[in-house]
Amino acid sequence: MTIHIGAEPGAIADTVLLPGDPLRAQWAAETFLQDAVCVNRVRGMLGFTGTWRGHRVTIHGSGMGMPSLSIYANELIRDYGARTLIRVGSAGGFQPHTRLRDVVLAQAACSVSTPSSTLLRELNVAPIADWGLLAAAHRAAVARGTRVHVGSIHSSDTFYTERPDHTEQLIRHGVLAVEMEAAELYLVAARHGARALAVLTISDHVVTHEALGAPERERSFGDMIEIALQAAFA
Repeated sequence: MTIHIGAEPGAIADTVLLPGDPLRAQWAAETFLQDAVCVNRVRGMLGFTGTWRGHRVTIHGSGMGMPSLSIYANELIRDYGARTLIRVGSAGGFQPHTRLRDVVLAQAACSVSTPSSTLLRELNVAPIADWGLLAAAHRAAVARGTRVHVGSIHSSDTFYTERPDHTEQLIRHGVLAVEMEAAELYLVAARHGARALAVLTISDHVVTHEALGAPERERSFGDMIEIALQAAFA
């Protein structure tokens, strides 16, 4: 057990999917895993371990923002031996060719800062996805007929931004979407020699102001979970 994860030794699988919302972790485990068992409830951050097509998988909430994600990613890798971590979550579309329900595979994640910045100091390290996971996820998305985009995203420190000039420059430089966790996940995984990827669903659009309702989000997020699972065990 760790400070934030109450799972017994061996209860966490080598492959972990990380939705931000613990209730979404529960929904995904009940929907996609067989014989799913709750392995963590500390602070209401739910984690479940079961199997998918015979492969052992843990689906564990990570909370909102990079500081929260950093806690869980570090403990899952360092204390429980997780080797493949895939963030599955929502994102806000930036580019005009991104539509609601599209899947974005984050090849790279830019940020203003991350919890790892205190360790990196003056270094400007580019947080990038594991190539094998990225390629496998793209193949899985294409095979499913899912509209998919590969490129850079922005991991933001703030949800309610008051910097429209900042957003304009991100759009100008081809950044596909915005979310709040992937950059730190990529840095933590790189530091510990683990594999990481963010598979994201466009749930709203920053430019057009379109947004999915709750039932539509659940249906669309199913594609994202399937793509992540297929990528993990390609």
